[in-house]
Amino acid sequence: MIYPTRTAVVLTAVGAPLAAGAGVFASSYWVLGLAWSAAVVLLMLLDAGLTKLRRAPEVVLEAPGTLAIGAGGEARAGVLFTSIFTPRRVEMMLDGNDLIAIEPRRAFVAVTAKETAAAFTLTPHRRGEAVLEKLWLRWKGPLGLAWAQVVHPLDYAAPVTPNIAAVKDEALRLFSRDALHGLKEQIETGEGTEFHALRDFVAGMDHRTIDWKQSARHGKLVAQERRTERNHTIVLALDTGRTMCEPLDGQPRIDRAIGAALLLAYVGLATGDRIGMFGFDAKPRLSTGATSGVQSFPLIQRLVSRLDYSPEETNFTLGLTTLAGDLDRRSLIVMFTEFTDSIGAELMMENLRRLLKRHLVLFVLMRDEELETLARAEPVDSADVSRAVTAASLLREREVVMMRLRRMGVQLVEAPAGVVGPALINAYLDIKRRNLL
Repeated sequence: MIYPTRTAVVLTAVGAPLAAGAGVFASSYWVLGLAWSAAVVLLMLLDAGLTKLRRAPEVVLEAPGTLAIGAGGEARAGVLFTSIFTPRRVEMMLDGNDLIAIEPRRAFVAVTAKETAAAFTLTPHRRGEAVLEKLWLRWKGPLGLAWAQVVHPLDYAAPVTPNIAAVKDEALRLFSRDALHGLKEQIETGEGTEFHALRDFVAGMDHRTIDWKQSARHGKLVAQERRTERNHTIVLALDTGRTMCEPLDGQPRIDRAIGAALLLAYVGLATGDRIGMFGFDAKPRLSTGATSGVQSFPLIQRLVSRLDYSPEETNFTLGLTTLAGDLDRRSLIVMFTEFTDSIGAELMMENLRRLLKRHLVLFVLMRDEELETLARAEPVDSADVSRAVTAASLLREREVVMMRLRRMGVQLVEAPAGVVGPALINAYLDIKRRNLL
């Protein structure tokens, strides 16, 4: 696209007052203004001809594969001019969807040896998929009277996930301390559930490891050596309903849950376990097969970023029934959810009983510190008393539900929102250490 610059418009408009001024002295001189405007138009057309490129410039976009809320990343747009004419200065602008803010809005860069590049900072506002749609380029001709503009379509999409960098170091520290169950055979021998070998029974060994049939056959006590399994199936079930979308300490619960789930997914993949994802609210939203290997982690990040915030109530009957039907072997189901009272949780617990017959279930709950503060606050007036009584009642109902879950055999992790990730990693490692699967 070619269009005039502001300079060209101003110079063309100067022709009108020039014609009026010349006509005051001699009526025949008004044509000077017309000639002036015509000359500017001709020069602008000449500049446009010099500015227009026969071949569109080549564009290369370098941007991160994933983005984190509050952290963002940098995108670098490189442009290579392949035509004879090369502008001295180029203006660039990135166009993306409403999930990300792009700074600077416009970048002015010089062209050197037919190449130039500009850096843009991408800052996500919320979780989802960040898309960069177009790169706008424009430059002036040699005379500065015409703009040339090119719109280059981009094929870039990156998942926006919660920022887990703040707790990743702590989680990896906990993981490296004693999480290598199933990776080093000389450490794990005799501690797991998977048969490894037979050996003579000696004093100090657990009597439960004696293989009585083999002992009768060999005429002496023979014990089984076992090792820890590495290919357990871990299903991360995320409740994305209305309750999980409420803010907790300035961030939606579901975003904090996804951050903890991604940490567990990374550690689980590193230890050799198989990780699957399941998301549901009024109906199932995401269901993936179990994957293994750390190389699968970017795929998990991309899939989880598609879970949107939902205003609907969670249908535990449909969600948990669908989840149970997708599993063909005993698994650890890590449930990220929230409940406010025992009546609302009754239907959830009824469906959990069917899951517990075959699977191990771990509930992850985040403490509502704001609600606890209201319950402990010293009342000043009647409104404070009302708030404290209501908050205490809600906390008491929550404790009742948690007690019933423990009696059913559900493993529980309750921690403040800021440290729920490391707490979950500790619980996962403890389950592996105790061979509960």
